[in-house]
Order: sequence, then structure tokens, then C-alpha cells
Amino acid sequence: MTNTPSSDEIHRLDREHVVHPWHAMDAWRGYDNMLVDTAEGIYLYDGAGRKFIDGPGGMWCVQIGYGRQEMADAIAAQAMKLPYASPFTNATEPAAILAQKLVAMTPGDLNNVFFTTGGSTAVDTALRAMHFMNNNLGRKDKKIILAREKGYHGSTYLAASVTGKERDVSRFDTARDLVHFLPDVNPYHRPDGMSVDDWCDAKVADLQNTIDTLGADKIGAFIAEPILCSGGVIVPPEGYHKRTFDICRANDILYISDEVVTGFGRLGHWFASYDEFGIEPDMITCAKGLTSGYMPLGACIISDTVMERMTSDDPVLFSNGYTYSAHPVSCAAALKNIEIMERENLLDHVKSVTPHFQKRLQDLRKYPIVGDVRGMGLLGCIEGRLSKDGSRLSDERRIGQMLDDACEEMGLLVRPLINMCVFSPPLTITIGEIDQMFDILERAVDLVGQQMI
Repeated sequence: MTNTPSSDEIHRLDREHVVHPWHAMDAWRGYDNMLVDTAEGIYLYDGAGRKFIDGPGGMWCVQIGYGRQEMADAIAAQAMKLPYASPFTNATEPAAILAQKLVAMTPGDLNNVFFTTGGSTAVDTALRAMHFMNNNLGRKDKKIILAREKGYHGSTYLAASVTGKERDVSRFDTARDLVHFLPDVNPYHRPDGMSVDDWCDAKVADLQNTIDTLGADKIGAFIAEPILCSGGVIVPPEGYHKRTFDICRANDILYISDEVVTGFGRLGHWFASYDEFGIEPDMITCAKGLTSGYMPLGACIISDTVMERMTSDDPVLFSNGYTYSAHPVSCAAALKNIEIMERENLLDHVKSVTPHFQKRLQDLRKYPIVGDVRGMGLLGCIEGRLSKDGSRLSDERRIGQMLDDACEEMGLLVRPLINMCVFSPPLTITIGEIDQMFDILERAVDLVGQQMI
């Protein structure tokens, strides 16, 4: 029997052989990432048995919480029955039933599901579908994608190209000739003295002016997150989404709603595009909460209207797809995840605990070190006060790291993003657990504030 390696040995193996996502390359073998060993409910446990509230919910994705035996059973049963089938030539029961469930959750004529491996490949699929459609219609110049600064859409080539996290240093190439970024939509960064309504008007005008400048005949799609989560849980001003959607419709520009984070209950709805913001996109991308992180899976949900415009009299292939598209085990996990969410009324639970969650979040404004707090549903962000205009980047990174360190020492994991900490706990979180989380956050903010004086 093989001996279980010690924590030190696992860390050594990790440092020597595992290349982690989003790690700085000045010390890529010098990181000491937390060794997580077990998980239950909303909690993670490290190799020493220390208990932490999982504030980020994994990576915005662990909706039903950890340790669900019935999820493990469903995954195991499908792995024994049919672990894999080629999506290029085969249909499977889990994929077909899951597709039916997904289209029932979406608005309008979003009746077609292209399964992918995750959020990045779902976004790639949506953008490639737009290119395919316009080529099919003979509009070979209508290819530019409009996106937003501080938006995040993934790490594949096209998805990274439409990602607008402008403060991240990168040495990757991207297809910038295909993309035009609209300015920051965050109301916190509006000029002093400007009302939120006037800010909304200005942000809508940004879109219209861009269309007028570039030409609607050159623009194929606008991709937008309902809430810009990785950009710092940025909630655009009320009415912004519907007004920009209407402009896209008027100019025959496809509207792609990236619901990789906001889908599957994060805001108390299966999808937020229509139920929260009143829009019926041409495509919705999703992943993460689709399986609660138990298995990798993503989807691009496409409208009948777009599919009909992609239809050709010639036998032209839509040559986009992945070996693990519609993976039967992942689809079985998604079906069980949805079943649990329905049975436990998690959407209603999110709606019931959201007011308390958001009140505790807003209470953090009383600390001088806090410049802004914002959120919606079970999403939240604390933004440090050191600089509102984005200067002093090194200081801003310091405040975010200090908050992260203080929270971790007290038993809470958050996700530092420069001068911000973001969190999206499992949807099963209770009122009492919300209070535990924010009690720690308050102590951490107070401590860091004293240290920064």
C-alpha cells in the first residue's frame, strides 16, 4: 500500500511540477498555495485540519456546497454506465435531457445548446458562431466584437481577446483587431458631482457613439456580463442593460450575455438576463454553477433566430467542438445539481437571504479604509480606499493582499483582486453563516485599516 505523502511533500511536488493559472512568472516555483484537503457545506479544510469559510465559492461556482453524496453517486453511476461517447457522432441521454432543461430556463427562442468544456470555450463558441453566421450571410466585414473594460470572459484566445482587465500585465497576444472596448461602466468611478442617471446616459452614449464611429456594418456582436464579476462585482447602473440591448437590436448586432457567474442561482434566478434585467439575448454562455464545480462543463445557448441565419444550402460544417463536449458524466452531474437546487428551493433561498447579505455588506462602508462596497444577490465586493483613479498600483495590491491575509488568518477565504476582495459563497449559506462571514470581514477591515494609518 502506498503511503500518503505528507503536506510538505505535496507542497514540494506542487511547486516543482504544477503550473497554476494566473500566477506571476517571477517566482513560479516559489508559491506556497494553501493545501486544501477536504470540504463540507460552505467550508474547506486544509492539510492541518483548519476550517475556512469558502467566501469565493470555489471559483464563483459551488452553488450547492461541498460533500454532496448524491452528486458523487450520480457521477459514479454514469461513469459505470457510459463514461464517454464521441459528441461528433453520438447522442446520449444525459446531454439530451440536460439540453431540454436548459432551454426551458432561458427566455425567448434560446432553444439550442452547444455543450463545451467550460466558460472560456462557451464564449469562444459564441464568438465563432457570430463569425460563421455573418460569413454565411455574406457579411464578411461584420466581425468586430464590442466588449467592456474590466469585463472577463476567459483564457482561450478569443475569450481572452474580449477580456478587458486592463490593469493585468500580459505578454500574451490577442486578436485586438477584432475587438473594441467600451469605457468603464462602474458607477463608483463616475466624476465627482455626476448623478448615477447621468452616468448611465453617458455609458449608453459610449455604445451608440462607437457604433456611429465604427459603423454597424462592421460590428457583429456585443458581449456583456450582467455583473462584471472578476472586474470587481461591478453592477452597471439601472436601465443600462436594457438600453444597450435595444441599441444592439436596432443595429443588427448580436447580444451575447455571459452568465458564466450569474447563472444558476447566484442572483436568485436560473439566468439573470431576462428575470433581472429584462433582456432576451441572442446567446447566453454558462458554466461554473451548471455543475456546482463537481465536474467541468459549459454551454453556449443559441437562439433559433441565429441558428436559422447560420443555416446554409451547402453542406458547410460548423467546425467547432471539443473532445469533451456534452460529456455524459458531466451532464449527469449537471442534471443532479439542478435536481438538488429545485428540490431544496435554492433560488427562493437566495432571494430570502440576499437582503441580509447585502445589508451586512453595505454596513462595511463605515470603515475609512473602504472606498466602495457593491453587490447583488450572493455576490459582493469590498474596494479599498487608497486610490479612486487607479494610480499607486503597488499600494492597491498591498491593501487587497492584507485583507486577504487577515481574513484567512481568521478562518475566511476571499479572493483578492488588486485593491478589492470579492466573494460569492455557496448558495446554501444560512443567515447565521452569513453573519460569521461578515463578522470576520469586519474584524479584518478594521485591523487592516489600523495598520494602514
